[in-house]
Amino acid sequence: MASSKVRTSSFSRKVPAAPTSSIPGLKYGPNGTIFLSSGIPDLDKILGGGFHLGSLVMIVEDTEAPHHMLLLRTFMSQGLIHNQPVLYASPSKNPRAFLGTLPATLVSKDDKSLKSDSEQKDLRIAWQYKKYLGENKPPIEERDGKVEYCNDFDLRKPIEKHLIAGNRVECVSLLDHSSLAGIRDSCSKFLSQLPRYDGNITSAGRFAIQSFCAPQCEYYDKEWDMLSFIRSIKSMVRSSNAVAFITFPASLVSPSVSKRWQHLADTLLSVKAIPDEDKELATLLTGYQDMLGLLSIHKVARFNTQVPVILDATTYSMKLQKRRSLVLECLNQAPVDGSSGSSYGTSGGCSSSSNTGGLDF
Repeated sequence: MASSKVRTSSFSRKVPAAPTSSIPGLKYGPNGTIFLSSGIPDLDKILGGGFHLGSLVMIVEDTEAPHHMLLLRTFMSQGLIHNQPVLYASPSKNPRAFLGTLPATLVSKDDKSLKSDSEQKDLRIAWQYKKYLGENKPPIEERDGKVEYCNDFDLRKPIEKHLIAGNRVECVSLLDHSSLAGIRDSCSKFLSQLPRYDGNITSAGRFAIQSFCAPQCEYYDKEWDMLSFIRSIKSMVRSSNAVAFITFPASLVSPSVSKRWQHLADTLLSVKAIPDEDKELATLLTGYQDMLGLLSIHKVARFNTQVPVILDATTYSMKLQKRRSLVLECLNQAPVDGSSGSSYGTSGGCSSSSNTGGLDF
């Protein structure tokens, strides 16, 4: 019997496969979009690939806990690992000291064994020469000969000093400027080094502003000036190969201005601390004791498309896996009887050996 051929219509169009980026830390998406990794693998997966290149990402802080710093640290560390230029601005007198708190990449057991074998082969090299060789090693992490798009970071281990010693990191103190004009000039100068054009992308950058409307800044009460600043930042980053990352405490500005700020964001996230002893949440959520906080996704950037982004969930729990790496998990309802164990939502199996209830079929 002759095999049947698949009939194709003359109206069908061959869609070319998405090209692969040769620049570390970049990934092509649908409709010609380009993603930049957030530094958290779970967040990249939730957002459909990461942060859109040329987008404005805003994080609503929680005044009770600095959980937004976890997102900020991983975002900056991922850029340094990929040797991308980074601009960091904060309301502190010495913002460069913050670089020492950035996390290092998480080394797996397999990588540790390979590293120990290579070190044993290099025992004949004098420690002085080995020191210099270690300082000049490339910062880009590779696995199986391929550059990692997003790394897992060890929040208990600081980043290597040679990654922050170069000129790829520029730090700005918000306290040194009496107005937003000076900060805007620093951002404009940084983004001018990363112009966007239709040709091949040679580099991509990141810049982050921590606690934008902090009360120690001289402009903290000029809400409309800050709104104009965010608009100009969004316009500048649109025409550059960079991602803007701004965190701000919404409680320090009026509700109307806060809504306008959030409306300007391409991607809007918020973090919230979990009380240590909340009996109601403990009975409702599975794994409540392991949660650091909650991450809510209010808006996802949409470039070159009119199709809305539909997420499986909008609120995720922030946890530390083995007290080292940050992971995001969907909220699962605890069992009705209040007993410990997995909830119905966490059970994905269909075998008769499951003890989660009458879900077998």
